[in-house]
Amino acid sequence: MRKGTFMEFCDLLSPALKCKNTKMRAALTVHKRVAIALWKLATPDSYWSVGNQFGVGKSTVGAAVIQVANAITKLLLLRVVTLRNVQVIVDGFGAVGFPNCGGAIDGTHITILGPDHLGSQYVNRKGYFSMVLQALVDHKGLFTDINVGWPGKVHDTHIFRNSGLFEQLQEGTYFPDQKITIRDVEMPIVILRDPAYPLMPWLMKPYTGTLDSSKELFNYRLSKCRMVIECAFGCLKARWCSLLIRLDLSETSIPIVIAACCVLHNLCESKGEKFMVGWEVQANRLVANYTQPDTRVIRRAQLGTLRIREAVKVPSPL
Repeated sequence: MRKGTFMEFCDLLSPALKCKNTKMRAALTVHKRVAIALWKLATPDSYWSVGNQFGVGKSTVGAAVIQVANAITKLLLLRVVTLRNVQVIVDGFGAVGFPNCGGAIDGTHITILGPDHLGSQYVNRKGYFSMVLQALVDHKGLFTDINVGWPGKVHDTHIFRNSGLFEQLQEGTYFPDQKITIRDVEMPIVILRDPAYPLMPWLMKPYTGTLDSSKELFNYRLSKCRMVIECAFGCLKARWCSLLIRLDLSETSIPIVIAACCVLHNLCESKGEKFMVGWEVQANRLVANYTQPDTRVIRRAQLGTLRIREAVKVPSPL
């Protein structure tokens, strides 16, 4: 990030990071601790290597990462990872081809070291230890809701059904009550997902099985809009590529660090910080050893939901 963004970021975190000097040593400045944490999060470097860069011990690097991550989640998470102007989001997805859409949701696995407690629960379908980040993004790829901390063995649907977001969507309190009518069918604001979730009035997913031209077109429009969540995860991990190596943190610290990286993603994107091509090249190299698990397709649908999807689908040509 640019110096101006870094200085502003340090000012935001300063209330939670100020330390007093002791008789034994002078406390690290807020700026140095933030710089150490950002360097560690943004690179695959070891604690020892980062410590050498800043002239501190590896334990100091580890402490800085946890302190800064805690400060980010305490002071900025609810302010930065939040739903903003819904109409702008709906218009943004509408311009890409999907009506009355408020976001795209998906999950991604973050590799971790095998925890001492209930380690088998963290082994995902690809056979490595992971923790799941499930996120909703807007039309620009900014995170508007995140749910992190579930073991890699748990199916995406279970994670979603046990989230605060699911509860709000079911109750109709997450988005404003803004319905449109398509072919005599009322459609609320929806979110988009792949076939791993059940079809619901507020959750659209692609058709599976044999497809006619109208279903293929529907799937194309949905997939085009859903690319934004895949790009968001890609940018998140490429910019903060410590998420691409096995996080060697405690089970309780890992969700905090992942959430902090999501906040940093939103801040960098909203500030227009450049995304370097070299980061994606490095990310592709690092991710090669940890491919994302496939999720099982769910074929359930709530009563009446099929009518909404059929209404959105472009009619087959005569």
